[in-house]
This record gives sequence, structure tokens and C-alpha cells, in this order.
Amino acid sequence: MCRNIRQLHNFDPPATPAEVEAAALQYVRKVAGSARPSKANEAAYAAAVAEVSAATTRLLEALVTSAPPKDREVEAARARARSAARYARG
Repeated sequence: MCRNIRQLHNFDPPATPAEVEAAALQYVRKVAGSARPSKANEAAYAAAVAEVSAATTRLLEALVTSAPPKDREVEAARARARSAARYARG
């Protein structure tokens, strides 16, 4: 099931269509409450993912910021460090 939807804005290089679609799929799964649709709901899932992907792409293209783009590797290292610290306490 959906763990989290990652930030896609203000990265260099920009988010790819595959990343946008993956985020849309996570969102649709979370809202629908199931990881996989039944055969009867496959078309509705696919349509929702396509619509959310399109809306996300439009949003990312319209957003402006004065902040410098983030580096994907630096952000991934920070996330790994946060995760290690969180699970080391357990």
C-alpha cells in the first residue's frame, strides 16, 4: 500500500513522467483503499491515474520558486539518514 508520496517539485533534473505516474498511482491506491483494483474497477483506476498524472504535470509546470533546485542524491541521503535514526531507536 502507499507509504508516502514523494515531493516532485524543484528537483534537478525535473520529475520524469514515470515519477509523476508513480505518485498518481500511490494517490489513487490510498484514496481507493486498496493496492490493486478488482477486474470490475480496473478501468476506473486507470482513468483516475491518468487524470491525476495530468493534473500533477500541469501543477509542476505552473509552480514557480526562487529556491535553487534540490539535488536528488542529497535528498535521498537525508531520507536514508532520517530512516536510520528512526529505526535505530526501536
